[in-house]
This record gives sequence, structure tokens and C-alpha cells, in this order.
Amino acid sequence: MTDSVKRAAETPDEPMPFAELGMKQDEYDRVKEILGRRPTGSELAIYSVMWSEHCSYKSSKVHLKQFATKAPKSEALLVGMGENAGVVDIGDGWAATFKIESHNHPSYVEPHQGAATGVGGIVRDIMSMGARPIAVMDALRFGAADAVDTRRVLPGVVEGISSYGNCLGLPNIGGEVVFDPCYIGNPLVNALCVGLLRKDQIKLATAPGPGNKVVLFGASTGPDGIGGASVLASATFEDESQAKRPAVQVGDPFMEKLLIECCLELYAADVVVGIQDLGAAGVSCATTELAAKGTGGMKVDLNLVPLRDPSLRPEEILMSESQERMMAVVRPDDIPAFMAICEKWDVPATVIGEVTDTGRLVMTWDGEVIVDIPPGTAADDGPVYERPFHEPAGQSALNGDTPDRLERPADLRATLLKLLGSPNLASKAWVTDQYDRYVRSNTVLAQPADAGMLRISEVIEGAEPTTRGIALSTDGNGRYAKLDPYAGAQLALAEAYRNVAVTGAKPLAVTNCLNFGSPEDPEVMWQFAEATRGLADACRALGVPVTGGNVSFYNQTGSTAIHPTPVVGVLGVIEDVAKRVPSGFTAEGLRVVLLGDTGEEFGGSEWAHVEHRHLGGLPPHADLEAEQALGTVLVEAARRGLLEGSHDLSDGGLAVALAESCLARGVGARVELTGDPFTDLFSESAARALVVVRPEAYDEFASLCGRHDVPCYGLGVTGGASLAVKDVFEVSVEELRETHSAALPALFG
Repeated sequence: MTDSVKRAAETPDEPMPFAELGMKQDEYDRVKEILGRRPTGSELAIYSVMWSEHCSYKSSKVHLKQFATKAPKSEALLVGMGENAGVVDIGDGWAATFKIESHNHPSYVEPHQGAATGVGGIVRDIMSMGARPIAVMDALRFGAADAVDTRRVLPGVVEGISSYGNCLGLPNIGGEVVFDPCYIGNPLVNALCVGLLRKDQIKLATAPGPGNKVVLFGASTGPDGIGGASVLASATFEDESQAKRPAVQVGDPFMEKLLIECCLELYAADVVVGIQDLGAAGVSCATTELAAKGTGGMKVDLNLVPLRDPSLRPEEILMSESQERMMAVVRPDDIPAFMAICEKWDVPATVIGEVTDTGRLVMTWDGEVIVDIPPGTAADDGPVYERPFHEPAGQSALNGDTPDRLERPADLRATLLKLLGSPNLASKAWVTDQYDRYVRSNTVLAQPADAGMLRISEVIEGAEPTTRGIALSTDGNGRYAKLDPYAGAQLALAEAYRNVAVTGAKPLAVTNCLNFGSPEDPEVMWQFAEATRGLADACRALGVPVTGGNVSFYNQTGSTAIHPTPVVGVLGVIEDVAKRVPSGFTAEGLRVVLLGDTGEEFGGSEWAHVEHRHLGGLPPHADLEAEQALGTVLVEAARRGLLEGSHDLSDGGLAVALAESCLARGVGARVELTGDPFTDLFSESAARALVVVRPEAYDEFASLCGRHDVPCYGLGVTGGASLAVKDVFEVSVEELRETHSAALPALFG
């Protein structure tokens, strides 16, 4: 030991600012036990960010293990949890990598940059797997649509997502925009990216081979984002959150675009042994994780890190979360080729260290040793908490307050129009029109379709052309999860699974972003424990593994937490994108068919929320066996060419699905109900879809449904300029459109 490390050993009682960095006393004591001395300031910086909730998953690990222990067997899964993103085999030698992550607190503090860098960060996760990013999606939650703070946050978030994604040339093919008062002060900005690569070209975050060089490349390091993982994402928000602006990263999408192309050429040249993006915890994360997964050691000279601000101290360099940076492990003989490719793309690159087999991460600054730690203790051996949890005190009363007591409407036409024009169900074109959905020319389905779909048209030497495509959907319902977090998580997966299936794609794999309040609150931890248990059980039942994701805790202001909001993304594959099923009613004279059974299920429904501001009872039943059977029918029917259009049933029930199907292409319909009109139209029973079939194909389709025990009800026929429900109401497609399209522009201009 020398220099700073030696002085740390000689001054064990010197006070260290561990509490200011979000570290508990027992955690600090454990660091001292690991090192056999107190940490240096730089070592404390590393442990504080790497052991933060955001980076270490210390409160969620014990529950997340279920995603592995209960995981269904899947030959398609090539890389699962533990890497930067999951990878699945999609056939014909191709693989897809996808992941969703949160950038919630930064997006509240500084909406534009918080959301923009959320997109940039998830894109780099996909790049680090060896893939070309090909599309993004976003799942957004805001406070009440007419709240003053929503008007501050939402436009900036949308602008940040739009500007970053559009500058990268990545289509935004789907997502959600949801409003609820519980998200005031705690908006959720969950960003998803999907990438494409050959299945034998996967890259991993590892640093093998003593003597290999460690290269930092991309943007230089500045003071933005310092401590972001621990300051913003790992603590409860209070009113002074605006003072945390320095912890929000600043993005440069044009540098990221260069970085994408540079990385792809580096991979093609086979000059990268291991690679890691620099996101949360910056250099601290990249060095500890690469070293821990490699031969165990690394030495780094922090003086060699390119800086935008030369006054930065080592601790600040280690904690900076400046964007558009990557770290690669490169064989010494490949350094000239690596540097030449970086120079070609105007991407700065610097060798800052090399791999060792010492089992130690050693860093120097001005010739002094300032870090000397076992890297795995920071990357993998952080604290693991089995937080106490119990059912919320008011849960039984909440579940007992059923919607049965609510007054049922007499005018169902007016009810439909009220729901269709409400912020959650209204057209999101005001948001999505700010995104480029078709750049790169591979988008075949995008908003407002149930799922986004992309054709696989990359041209790589030695790869045969393919007709395949991938479909993606993200879904979640915080009201359902508030009523029953176990069922709520299952319903989120079921809806995303269904949305992928209605396009004709077979669901393959899952990513998730689990958004909750403080894990230090036993009632919140009960919600989290139930949601993870429910999601793991549902993945096993549906045969779709979790490939990775993100946990976002501390989404609360003071003692008020958001609704538990598990957001689930599902990726599916279709063998021929020409056989995709478009959304809604596509032509006149088609049979309108309802798949699945409808019960009286209004707990957490849009009707109860919009008409009565009511939340109580239980959410719809999650019948996973019925969901899987429905998916099988939808995928097989698409493969056979039996379907002319489709739409899932979810928020707002059959009434909203019918209206949206009419709006898809301006084609009306005449339908007849057989049960109670209110229940038939507005119940939110799961495992249901609406399809349109050519009359001559109906018998074959009905036979297919029968073989899989999927209920199949002929409702009527498409055609005309209105939606007519026999003996109930009639409304013109034009009035539906005016109502549906007016809400968000009226609120946000």
C-alpha cells in the first residue's frame, strides 16, 4: 500500500462523508471490514454508487431471484439476466436484444435532459451487447393531465425523447402515456430499446486477458450527473428536488450516433474483447464490473481520463455520469486498428489502463495509489436486504370498496364518448407525432397499433435475406396493481403478451421496469414482493422468460408513494412480416368477432376512474391459461391469413376497442350484444380480443378457436360511417374522431 491508500490505513478514525453519499453506517462498516481499513475518498465514491439501490438492487435481489428460479425453459434465450440486456434467438441466424429502464427522478428535475439521457442510456445498453439499435419505445406516467406540474413536465419529457431518438435516427414504435394523480411529483419515464445482431456476434461486459488494454472512448467526462444513481434514483424525493439539477446528465445525441457506428465497425473488425457502457455510476461501474467478470484485476490511471472540466477531482471523475461514453477491453496488438476506427468516426479514445490477474482494482492519480480494492466486492457483493413487508393497513378496506355500489349510466353513448375523450383513452397523437416512427424504413406497425413491429432487413455479409420481423409492446396498470399487486403484475404481462399476439407475432421473452415507492416502507415492500411473485409465476405459466430489466424504488414524495407500477415489455417474432395483422377494421363487409369471455369486472376500470374517480374492489381475473390459448389462436390465424384486422381489449373494454377499431381507417360497424349492454361494453375482463374475418374464412377461424377452447362470438359486420350497437346507441365515426383527438391538444396546446 502506498500514498492515499497507505494514509487511509494509518488514519482509521478520520471522518468520511459516507452518509452524505447515501451510505448507511453498517454499510460503511462493512466496507472497512472488506478493506481492513477505512476507504480513501475515491474508494468511498466507488462503493457509495455501486452499493446504491439503483446499482446494487440491494432491496430487490431476494425477490428478483424468482425470475431465474421460476423461469420457463426457452431455447430462444441466448443471454439472460445479469448482462446489460437480454438476447433472444429470432431465427435465420439473427438475435434481438432488448431492455427497459427508468429515468424517473431526473425527468422530474429536468424533464428534457432527464428523458433524453434515459433514451441515450438504454441505447448504449443495447450497443454494449454487440447490436445495432433499431428502435425505441417509452412508457410514460404523469400526474393528473390538468395539473400545473404535469404541464411543466410532460412537454419537456416528450421533447427530450423526441429530440434524442430522432437525432439518432431510431424509430419510436410504441409505448404508453398514462395520467393519474398518484404520479404528481413522481413521473415515470421508462425507456426501451431493441437491437439486432447475428446470434454468434454477442458481446459481453468482461475484462479477460492480463495485459489487454482498457480504452475509454466517446465523450469526455464532465461534472454532469455526478452521483446521479445515488442522489436521484436511490432516495425519496422531497420538495427541494430542484436543487438536485447538477445530478441530471446532459446528453449529446450526435455524439451517440457516431458512437453507434463506431462500435459497430469495431465489432466487425473483431478488435473488442469486452465492452461496457458508462451509465449509472460511470467509471466506477464500468471498471469494477469489467474487472469482476474478467480475470479479476485492472489498473487504471485516472489522470488519463479526458475531462471537459480540468478541475474535477478523482472522486468526481469516478462518480460522473456524463453521457455517450463506453469502455472497451482491447488486445495490445489491436490498439492501432481500434484507434484508427475511432478516429474515422471522430470519436475520442484513450487507453487509461490494462487488465491484470491480481484480483485488485488499482487506480492512481498524480502518481499516488488512490484505489486498491477487490472489484467484485463493489460490483457483486453489495449489501442484500430482506426488508420487512406486510399488507398495507387499508388493503382489505380498499378491496372491499367494490364498484358494485357505483351508479350505472343510463346513456351508454354518452359514457363511451366521455371515456374516449378522457386523457388516458384519448388519442396520443399529440405525443407520438413528435416522434419519427418510420425512419430507417423498417417499421411495419407503430402507434396507435397494439404493438410496434419491425422487419429484419439488415444487410450483413454472409447473411441470407429473411422475411422475419419482431413485435414489441409495453403495458402496465398502476390501479390494478394498487388493488392487487400480484394480479396487477400478471395483467401487465398478459396485456403486453396479447398486444404482441394480435399482430400475429409469437411472444418470446419479457423485460420489465418495476416502479415502486420506498423499499424502507414495509407496505411498499409488500407490494413489490407480491408483484415480483405474480410476474414470475405468470412468466412460467405463459412460457416467456424474463431477460432483464430495472427496479426503480423511492418513487414517492415524503410518505406518499405512487401506485405500484410494474411495466412489462414483451418481444415476439413473426416469420413473415407480410402476414402481420393490422389494427382495427380494415374494410367493409367483414365479420366482427369477439374472442374470450366477458364478466362483470370493473375494479380499477377506466369507467370507475373517469365517471366516479373511484378505485376499489379487485382487478380483472388474470386467466393465464385462457391468455395463452388466445395468443395461440391469434398467431396461428395470422399465419394462415384468416384475419383482416385485430385489436386487444383492455382499458375501456369492448366499447373503446370498437371505437378505436372504427377510427383506424374510418370504417364503421353494426354490432349486436347478447348480454347486459353496460357489462358487455365497459367490463375490462382480460384474455379478450376483437378481430375481423372475411365471411368465407369465418368457419375455418371458428373451428380453430374451438380446437383451442377460445370462446368466439360473432358480433356483426363492418361498414358504414358509424358505430351502431343495436338497441343501445349509434355514433358517427366523425364524432368518435373529434372526441378522441381533442383532449391532449386542448390540455397541452
